[in-house]
Amino acid sequence: MLKLSEKNPGAAPGLEHDDLKLLPSETGPVNVTCIDYCPGEIAIRDIDNLKDFLDHHRPDWSAVRWINVAGLSDMHLIHTLATKYNLHPLAIEDVLHLSQRPKVEPYGGEESEMQARLFIVTPALQLRDECLQSEQVSIFLGHKTVLTFQEKPGDMWDAIRQRLKTKGSRLRTNDASFLVYSLLDANLDHCFPILEHFGDRAEELEILILDRSQSSAINEIHGLKRDLLLMRRNIWPMREVVYTLQREPHECVSDTTRMYLRDLYDHVIQIIDIIEIYRELTSDLTETYMSSVSNRMNEIMKVLTMIGTIFIPLTFLAGVYGMNFRYLPEIEQPWAYPVFWGICFIVAIVMVVWFRRRKWM
Repeated sequence: MLKLSEKNPGAAPGLEHDDLKLLPSETGPVNVTCIDYCPGEIAIRDIDNLKDFLDHHRPDWSAVRWINVAGLSDMHLIHTLATKYNLHPLAIEDVLHLSQRPKVEPYGGEESEMQARLFIVTPALQLRDECLQSEQVSIFLGHKTVLTFQEKPGDMWDAIRQRLKTKGSRLRTNDASFLVYSLLDANLDHCFPILEHFGDRAEELEILILDRSQSSAINEIHGLKRDLLLMRRNIWPMREVVYTLQREPHECVSDTTRMYLRDLYDHVIQIIDIIEIYRELTSDLTETYMSSVSNRMNEIMKVLTMIGTIFIPLTFLAGVYGMNFRYLPEIEQPWAYPVFWGICFIVAIVMVVWFRRRKWM
């Protein structure tokens, strides 16, 4: 994996196939799987020796071949695939330079030496330990071949594999573009349980704020806002991606797939609408928290002010009778001290009753 800052200013755009040999490989697991299928048969296998695998042609019955690479640490493996399938240098650069904006770009075609392909960058969002994580997935769509590159190892498309194993399923009976549609749809479907989780968090925070304004609540609100912002940044461009796949004709995308892409576009719009609603809700939660803190502070100041107001006349009386003068009223009488405390209690009670009638407390 490369960073954009590692490329020198003025360098040639893209990554040529030979440039991949010069890039250092990183340590880390890389899993390569291949699925060949047609309406009547399917073959799933893990690839240990990629060169030996590519030296053999696909089975004659194979209508679609899907090769998935989970992990981008092995540059030799990526070079082998890029050379075999003649991937465009600009697309290879986007595969390795992570944090790309979701997009779709056509390469090759009838007037080009390269075979026609569609290159798609899409995000994969997952919740891990209550933390939203985004992963870049790169997809190459050909006439009969689909290549997918995952940023990290892991099986995010187990449901797609299960559908492929089902004989007679719509996925088995359609072309490679329908497989790409299914992969995009699976990634977007992961957003709905994530949004449901965010909705539950927002409700819990609202109850927490209204019940008692704790200082930890504002941190959780800001954490929720950051997750929603990350999700919006990844999903918002997908509207343009799906719209382009649906509206702009390409020889690798069938009419059947374009029909299903309309439903996928509706899903993207629905997800974006829910994200915007939750973002507004978190903004309201912030305002509610600040109002709750302000009201709580006002209640505290109100109590302290009333206590101070009650003690003002009592302090005055205590100050008068605490002066060092010989001739004060009843200073020599034995009942003067309890009478003084009686007057203090009567003054305090009268002030409390007056506050209640004025509805100040």
